[in-house]
This record gives sequence, C-alpha cells and structure tokens, in this order.
Amino acid sequence: MSFELSQRLQALPPYLFRELDRMRDEVKAKGVDIIDLGVGDPDRPTPTHIIAALDEAAQNPANHQYPAYSGLNAFRDTVAAWYAKRHGVKLTPATEVCSLIGSKEGIAHFPLAFVNPGDVVLVPEPAYPVYHSGTLFCGGVSHFMPLYEKNGFLPDYKSISDDVLEEAKIIWVNYPNNPTGATAARDFYEELVEWAKKWEIIIASDAAYSEMTFDGQPHPSILEVPGAKDVAVEFHSLSKTYNMTGWRIAWAAGGEQFIKGLGLVKSNVDSGIFQAVQVAGMAALEGDQEPVRAMGRLYGERRAALVKGLEAAGLKVFPSKATFYVWVKLPEGLSSSEFASRLLHEAGIVATPGNGFGPSGEGYARFALVEETGRLNEAAARLAELKF
Repeated sequence: MSFELSQRLQALPPYLFRELDRMRDEVKAKGVDIIDLGVGDPDRPTPTHIIAALDEAAQNPANHQYPAYSGLNAFRDTVAAWYAKRHGVKLTPATEVCSLIGSKEGIAHFPLAFVNPGDVVLVPEPAYPVYHSGTLFCGGVSHFMPLYEKNGFLPDYKSISDDVLEEAKIIWVNYPNNPTGATAARDFYEELVEWAKKWEIIIASDAAYSEMTFDGQPHPSILEVPGAKDVAVEFHSLSKTYNMTGWRIAWAAGGEQFIKGLGLVKSNVDSGIFQAVQVAGMAALEGDQEPVRAMGRLYGERRAALVKGLEAAGLKVFPSKATFYVWVKLPEGLSSSEFASRLLHEAGIVATPGNGFGPSGEGYARFALVEETGRLNEAAARLAELKF
C-alpha cells in the first residue's frame, strides 16, 4: 500500500544539504580525504562555562517537567537585558520575547500566524531555504527578491510592483547574510521600516549571524530603529555565536502582536525548550564574551587562509565583515553545480553550489569556515592546483 505525499511537500525543492551529503559520502567511500566546507556547522565545542551551567541545571528536578512554550521568565529577562546592553533596545520580556527551539523552528512557524492561503511573502534569494518552505507550508506565495552583486546583495524591495505589495504580508531580510556574507547598515533598516509602515508589511529579520564579525564592529539590529516594533520581529540564535547548533535554542523579539501570534502557533505545536538548556543559554548571554571574540578572530584567520587558495585558482572572492561563509563568483560559463562536482572529485573539497540557495545564486559558490586553519591551508593548496 502506498500513500502520496501532500501537495505542500511535493512543492518543496529538494533539500540542498541532503544531496551534498550523498555526494560527499560517495566520494569518501573511495578513500578520498574530504575537506568538508559545505554545511555551516561550527566545528569548535561549546564554551565550558555554558556546558557547566547545563550540567548543574539538568540535575535540578524542577527542570524535568514541561517547560513553558514561551520560555522561562528568567531566560526572556536575560534576552531583554542583552538587547539593552548590546543594542540600547528596551524590550518587555513577557510580551516582546519568545524562546524558540532553534531559529529555524521560529522562522518556519512565523508565517502560520499571519499568512493566509494566497497571501504573498517577499523572500530574498539566494537565501536560507526555510523562508520559502515556511511560506509554502501555510499556503502562501513566495515573491522572490533577487540579491544582486551590483546592489551589495541587498534586496531591491522598492522596485516591487504595487499590485504585489498590496497582497504582501511579510518581507524576510537576513543580515549578516547567508550565503553571501553581506552586511547591512543602520540606514538600510531605517528605510525598510519606513517603507513597511507605508505598505503595512511585517518585517521578519533573521539576525542569526550578527555576532560573527571580523572587524570588531557590532552589526545593527532592526529593533534599534525608532518605531521598528510596530512592524518588525527579529529572529536570533545562540547556535553560531556560541557553537551551540545542537542545543536548539534561540528567540524571537519585537512587536507584541508578532510575539503573541508566534506564541499562539507554538502553543499548539510544541512544548518549549528543555529548561536546563535555557539556563545554559542564560549563561551564554550573561557570561564572558571573550570566547565569541576569539572565534571571530579565528574565523578571520581561517578566511584569510582559504581566500589565498581561491584567488590562486582564479576565483573572485567577495569581501565580508561577518558570518563564517566565503561567497565566490565563478568564471563565466561554469555552473555552480559543475563547479561543486569538479571541486569534490578533483580536490576532495565540499562547497555548496550557489544555485541551491535560489536561481540568483547560479554562478556562485559558498564555502563554510568549519575546518581548522591547517586543513584550510591544505584546501588552499589543493585549490591553487586547479585553474578555473
């Protein structure tokens, strides 16, 4: 007996990293020494003081029962204090912060709160695939905003036609950006907030990489803009900042109506984050931030090592002040998939083809700085032997 998948699942594009894993494992099985720079998963362990906080909290029976879906009051208080210190933003923890089981979960669920079948969601591309899949799951229609090199990989949302904007409910933005590494200045957010108020469109800002900077300069939050909470919600994560991808802890912060809507969805589909993990998250945000700064310096060192080989191979590398990604432009006539396949089979290096993030990513590739500097020097040497 066979049952057909739902139309919403059939409409999804193939999940990019599943195919990358298949190709990598196939080549690895042949004995090739693989340097995997595909998936953006930090390779260094979580700082020890965070692990210690989890260990202590896990011993407390009070943390063994169902947590609140919206998060521990103490965790939300900590998030609000972090925003006040980091961005000068005042938040009411009980109504303007919601804990998430990783930002991916919140990003996927948020459209369910505000998008009806047929409504338009403005989705950047190339981009994190969940902006589009979350739209599809609630019956929305993605209107894609290409991110072009000529625009600094910022969306040209002002060129979208009025008839599309009248049907739009949400616009997704993501800076520092995955996959391009581009950043956005505060004036970008100021103009976006003004525009969103005019069209009554919710801004959903994915700020997962805001703390991963090379130049020591903090990246702005959209919530710094006066009046932003009227139209904006920001998704933030501890995953990349504190090497906690497996811990699944994040938050959404912003206007009360947006947090309430997301909370209503979550109360029906999940039971919140293990409270001991939230205690560990508090330790991350409140504790010594030197491990974060040290990782920023390390990623800068790793980036320099890899870029040396990429440029020697004749590839154009885009400058970046943030994220742990390197975005590369390929020579004319070489497709993203062909490049990734050749790189894997000829050099044993895994990179992500840019078109996997959307059609505007064709002709580009992304490398994640998730190997030690010595391995990246080896990758650079292998790249230098190739000519594109």
